[in-house]
Amino acid sequence: MKELERDLGLPSVLAISIGAMIGSGIFILPALAMELAGPAVIIAYALAGILVIPAALSKSEMATAMPEAGGTYIYIERGMGPLLGTIAGVGTWFSLSFKGALALVGGVPYLLLLVELPLQPVALTLAAVLIAINLLGAKQTGRLQVAIVCVMLAALGWFAAGSTLSVQSGNYTGFFDAGIEGVLAATGLVFVSYAGVTKVASVAEEVEDPGRNIPVGILGSLAFTTLLYVAIVSVLVGTTDTGALVGSLTPVADAAKVTLGQAGVLAVILAAILALISTANAGILSSSRYPFAMSRDQLAPPALSQVSDRFGTPTVSITLTGAVLLLLIRFVPILDIAKLASAFQIMVFALVNIALIAFRYGSDEYNPVFRTPLYPWMQ
Repeated sequence: MKELERDLGLPSVLAISIGAMIGSGIFILPALAMELAGPAVIIAYALAGILVIPAALSKSEMATAMPEAGGTYIYIERGMGPLLGTIAGVGTWFSLSFKGALALVGGVPYLLLLVELPLQPVALTLAAVLIAINLLGAKQTGRLQVAIVCVMLAALGWFAAGSTLSVQSGNYTGFFDAGIEGVLAATGLVFVSYAGVTKVASVAEEVEDPGRNIPVGILGSLAFTTLLYVAIVSVLVGTTDTGALVGSLTPVADAAKVTLGQAGVLAVILAAILALISTANAGILSSSRYPFAMSRDQLAPPALSQVSDRFGTPTVSITLTGAVLLLLIRFVPILDIAKLASAFQIMVFALVNIALIAFRYGSDEYNPVFRTPLYPWMQ
């Protein structure tokens, strides 16, 4: 059987991981989280990033021990048995598909600031284009991801830096008025903003020098994205009245209009559209490797493990994943998509940490290149 090719270098790994995170979590959710925590939404984003560290470390370690397609499914199946592995594999596949659908549907409100277009047809068209790109090969997907993420980060960096001078300290008054309950509720809501950090582990079989590039890519992208989220949300709170953003579907664009004018709005719209496309692109790339890996272990139909001789990609698995994505966009409401994505992700992160402990205690052949520091206290 034809094997997958190792075409993804460190820039692609970082771009896939960052691009998988930066999406609806920062462009849409801040306004909803502000309703719960007020200005302390800044703490909520920082806390959510910290809570992801154990799973990021665990996945980084296991990916260097088992640099194979399938990520979470492979780790849990081999550490805890085929039943839990299958549950985790299917759960993660759906979770990543949900997040990809959420990104495409959630990005359209920013596009509507420029031109009126019907939401579903645009989202479905973008999904179809990304599915086609993924069918052509991981190298092409990785290059697209690097380009998208570079432009997106440049636009977001300009917004964050350019808006700093407009920050007013009075907007931070009553920082903790919502109490710890509000902060924790907001943390739970924005947790999905970091769900994509470990997506790249599912394409470990296509990563060059996985023992180095996967840990650096996962942990580096998590640290960078956490700091970026905190910076952007701090600017949002400091430059606009919290009440003015509550309920907005385009909070970052609203803030940019106040601080940078129409040019800032255009930059944010560009960043939002690119971010949400990159999230969906990374979602298709990584989620399609789950049915592929399960098929190789004879837990899914054999056709799903077929690799194209021409493109070197699991075309049947990508096509199936693409079909699920299109159905979600067409028939499932956006709020339900977000709730399902978060629920699946929390369950899977918990299983990942347990799987690492199972490997450390129960497998003599387990020999990762990277080892989680402060084990087992970080789990």
